[in-house]
Amino acid sequence: MGLFRSVVFLLVLQLPQGSDTSLVQLNNNGYEGVIVAIDPAVPEDGKIIEQIKDMVTAASTYLFEATEKRFFFKNVSILIPENWKENSEYKRPKRESYEHADVLVAPPTLPGGDEPYTKQFTACGEKGEYIHLTPDFVLGKNESEYGPSGITGINRVYTCQGDSCVTRACRIDSKTKLYEKDCQFFPEKDQTEKASIMFMQGIDSVVEFCKENNHNREAPSLQNKMCNSRSTWEVISNSEDFKNTASMVEPPPPPVFSLLKISQRIVCLVLDKSGSMGGSNRLNRMNQAAKHFLMQTIENGSWVGMVHFDSTAYIKSKLIQITSSNERNKLLESLPTAASGGTSICRGIKSAFQVLTGIYPQIDGSEIVLLTDGEDNSAGSCVDEVKQSGAIIHFIALGPSADQAVIEMSTITGGKHKYASDEAANNGLIDAFAALVSGNADLSQQSLQLESKGLTLNNNLWMNGTVIIDSTVGKDTFFLVTWNGQSPTISLWDPNGTQMENFTVDTDSKIAYLSIPGTAKVGVWTYSLQAKQNSEILTITVNSRAANSSVPPITVNAKMNKDTNSFPSPMIVYAEILQGFVPILGANVTAFIESNSGKTEVLQLLDNGAGADSFKNDGVYSRYFTAYSENGRYSLKVRVHGGTNAATRSIRHPANRAAYIPGWVVDGKIEGNPPRPKIDEDTQTTLESFSRTASGGAFVVSNVSNLPLPDLYPPSQITDLEATRDGDNISLTWTAPGDDFDVGKAQQYIIRINGSLLDLRDNFDDALQVNTTDLLPKEANSEETFAFKPGNISEENATHIFIAIQSVDKSNLTSKVSNIAQVALFIPEADSSPDETQPNPSPGENLPNSGVSISSLVLSVVGSVALVSIILSTAVCILNKKKNSRRPRTEF
Repeated sequence: MGLFRSVVFLLVLQLPQGSDTSLVQLNNNGYEGVIVAIDPAVPEDGKIIEQIKDMVTAASTYLFEATEKRFFFKNVSILIPENWKENSEYKRPKRESYEHADVLVAPPTLPGGDEPYTKQFTACGEKGEYIHLTPDFVLGKNESEYGPSGITGINRVYTCQGDSCVTRACRIDSKTKLYEKDCQFFPEKDQTEKASIMFMQGIDSVVEFCKENNHNREAPSLQNKMCNSRSTWEVISNSEDFKNTASMVEPPPPPVFSLLKISQRIVCLVLDKSGSMGGSNRLNRMNQAAKHFLMQTIENGSWVGMVHFDSTAYIKSKLIQITSSNERNKLLESLPTAASGGTSICRGIKSAFQVLTGIYPQIDGSEIVLLTDGEDNSAGSCVDEVKQSGAIIHFIALGPSADQAVIEMSTITGGKHKYASDEAANNGLIDAFAALVSGNADLSQQSLQLESKGLTLNNNLWMNGTVIIDSTVGKDTFFLVTWNGQSPTISLWDPNGTQMENFTVDTDSKIAYLSIPGTAKVGVWTYSLQAKQNSEILTITVNSRAANSSVPPITVNAKMNKDTNSFPSPMIVYAEILQGFVPILGANVTAFIESNSGKTEVLQLLDNGAGADSFKNDGVYSRYFTAYSENGRYSLKVRVHGGTNAATRSIRHPANRAAYIPGWVVDGKIEGNPPRPKIDEDTQTTLESFSRTASGGAFVVSNVSNLPLPDLYPPSQITDLEATRDGDNISLTWTAPGDDFDVGKAQQYIIRINGSLLDLRDNFDDALQVNTTDLLPKEANSEETFAFKPGNISEENATHIFIAIQSVDKSNLTSKVSNIAQVALFIPEADSSPDETQPNPSPGENLPNSGVSISSLVLSVVGSVALVSIILSTAVCILNKKKNSRRPRTEF
């Protein structure tokens, strides 16, 4: 029970602030809308459902006590795969989907890797994306390795060959002044300490977080680095949820569980054909995008209907199940051909409700794809009805005047919000429809966008380019070409140089398309489009599906950190590249952010662990965005290219993972657990070339000024400062910030040192300043190095030198103080002689029970745990800083 209560509490609870995916809400101290999703790749096993219930129930009580009687789980949905058997207890989901899951029960990221971890790439105090638990972990097959766990113990290097195991004391690394890499902490089996949950929370006695009075701020942990050396409880108590609640008197009720089984996708297109759709080629562009959606994006087995609306609504097609091209073609014939009339969004939606009840009386979980270009003052009148319906509204806004009220409908129903300007060359409308793949379909069934590009051709009438089809895709590969005037000449060659024939040309809709039979050849496909007239607008879109259901395709997910923003607050662009759950590193990632009027800003996204990017080499590429040009909607699109032998598949352990326990100390001897699967984290598997594009949705910006403004943005905070000692010198490395966050070049650096971490953090301006006269800042995102002699540190009993940097721009705006780096002033003593080895061949042989506090050991475990509104990372506490050579007492 200790394992279940702790892991679920620490790895489940995630709040909605800062995330557009979670549906969790806080209501009278209880969290509602928590989703635990079982991946379709997990074999059917009813025990998993029961274990999830047990875990969450135990965790709710544990959470309540640990947060001083504030929070508990009120209701939790368990999402069950479509390929599991039917059961009378299973209901149809409403808004719940895999995209909204807070916890995902899925096969391990790497073979044998059953350790739970959190997908987290935002800042301290912000919500993570989801938690990954493996089926074996949920079923309790790893209890010895991950808990219940203790706190006191010994530090040893422990190696085994066959049945013979040898232990020895940990040596000190001469450079880091810390224990060697292979040194591990072996906890005592019996423990009595109450803290800290963030280290080893499974043991029954551990019920408290480390707090300000017992947190070890000097430990070189991810918690200290990312959270400015604050304790876990300090971060929790500063969250909005904490501030908006009070301790309860009575204990909470147990959680209420809903068992929801994924079922067939049901979609109704609700398309605007009002008079304004006749301008700017909107009606035809809508039809082009809808045809691409119906021919390529919507999955086989789905049910699709269609409604048109102007000042009234028209049901054009009842629900049709797509099983072949015949049903797709029938739906294509139902698209609108003329634009006229006013705009009544609510009538369109209510007619869609009628269509959606064609299969089930309840429309829970059914989807409405609503496209409109106009304002409708009455749109707000049906918001409550939409909320109660159980349907999901995906809103595609076309042009600068699309109704703002519909955003609320998509938000409250868990739908997507997309935007396309009237700049047809940006291909925004096709991108918006192409992004509406099923959130619940197996990844192998989803249509992936490999290319999306457009050009306005004036003097040069040629649009030439290449598309890479890698080995993870190739099934149902679909090429689509659109134009604005006359049909172009289209030439397409496969990687062998064979020209593809038989494009289907639809002159009425001004599209041509080609579906490659079977699996498309891997390699570089070349296209050449020749326009027939000047001022022609051509676009090309290429989609494909996974080549093999057992090999995950490379995917790209893009998003902004907020859906709405007020100038001048900066935003952050994120693009995550994965193959299954494995991050892809070294890709070239470019974001295109288009404003309400069609103006596009281009940003190169980086995975360097600096500026807006929280974690280096985690497959999430990030950048600040501040180039606001106007109020209104903006859309995000991301293009990704991985060159041959440039991009790699990361096989590192996830940074935010749970602590692995190598063994236990029982009666003075080590009882080892099965070793964690060996992974050479310096080895990365190279990838073939690949390309992807992805729509990141829409966001709305307000209060943008039209007047010239002073410099508003300081350099970004340095977050990757590292320090090493080389003789009398201290060498520093970090990534250069810019003049405006991570763009441009800073004017100067201020480096200060102190013998006290807290003094440096809280009184940076009073600390000893290092001479940086010769240190000239480089361009943003360059690597900076600097060496200096520290001189004498005046603080008595100082054991470390602490260093921090502040950047200054040309307008004298200063950045936040960097993360604090440290170097040791002396080498601590090891537990015993470095050469001492202690064989452990039999259960009866005891080990000396000496050791030092684990706070002096840099743990190989950087593991993470999800927590109330905080970064999911290791917190480090010491309840008793007095070292006990016989029984070290250490809490993390």
